Amino acid sequence: MIADFEVAISKLVKTAIIEQVFPGVAWAVGDTNGTVLRGAAGVLDPDQPASLTLPTTIFDVASLTKVMAVWASVGALWEGGVLDLAEPLGSVMPEVAGYPLAPVTVHHLLTHTAGVPLRANLRAPYGTEHEAIRRGVLQEGLHRDPGTAVEYTDRAALITGLVIEHVAGVRLDEYVLEHVWRPLGMLETQFGPLPAALVDRAAPTEIDEATGLRLRGVAHDFSARLLGGVCGIAGVFSPLSDIELFLRYLSDGRVVGPAGFGQKWVAESLQIHTGNLQPARGFFWHPAPGTAAEEGIYVHYGFTGTAMWVDRAQGLWATLLTNKLYFSRDREPIAMIRDAFRALVFN
Repeated sequence: MIADFEVAISKLVKTAIIEQVFPGVAWAVGDTNGTVLRGAAGVLDPDQPASLTLPTTIFDVASLTKVMAVWASVGALWEGGVLDLAEPLGSVMPEVAGYPLAPVTVHHLLTHTAGVPLRANLRAPYGTEHEAIRRGVLQEGLHRDPGTAVEYTDRAALITGLVIEHVAGVRLDEYVLEHVWRPLGMLETQFGPLPAALVDRAAPTEIDEATGLRLRGVAHDFSARLLGGVCGIAGVFSPLSDIELFLRYLSDGRVVGPAGFGQKWVAESLQIHTGNLQPARGFFWHPAPGTAAEEGIYVHYGFTGTAMWVDRAQGLWATLLTNKLYFSRDREPIAMIRDAFRALVFN
């Protein structure tokens, strides 16, 4: 049975490579005991053909940053009794008091119901200075009243990252390293830009319009680059082996591990928190497309072609890591591959 399953996944990803959905892929499937199957196919860079080295390739995980860094850090602060998800931000952060963001809560941000602007790009109107961007984001008007609609926006994760930094008193990358990644043994997960010694192991993404060079070891996301690589939107780089550790911890309902967040936070997050509003959302996680909310299969995607799934009822998890931006920003081909991969794993 496992052999047939592995053959089916191999056929799926190799077909995607032939059709240039992505040049290379690494994937893994596991349960509460660890990794059951893993594999890799393709190359990192078609212009420089070389085998994809499964344990060591480092991927720009894009929006998986939102769960690997922001969501996990909120969980650590929440379980530590330091952060109240229902407290208005105007009470949490004095610099927000008196501005439109004041009544918004972290609960709103985690469920994408905060009503914050849908615009993701930070290029305008704030300028390029870090403090000016921070001030502009925290003091800008809302798109709509909080709690009235579910609208996915990168801005929610950016603001949540700023809340973490204010409450913790350190930068987001420092906090998550100390309280999540290092305790879990995720020794090579980090915000970019990657140091020179690791760049050759990084999967390249798209061409930077400013330089004409392909991005490698530098976040594809413009906002992350503008903020020096560290922000709640994107910017994290990680190898498959580290993501396996992260997902195994999430799937194991029996064990409270060494990380700053525990199973109470995982259980709280992987359930619907948007009531009758659609689409249904948990805390940054959401029911996997093609499944019903009651099935309990939760997912998060990254724009570079990454994905992670968790099904706590079955104790299963899976991840698919690609650098599909090497070829295209088209969302449909990778969406079809993700759905097919999920159907194979969580049947």
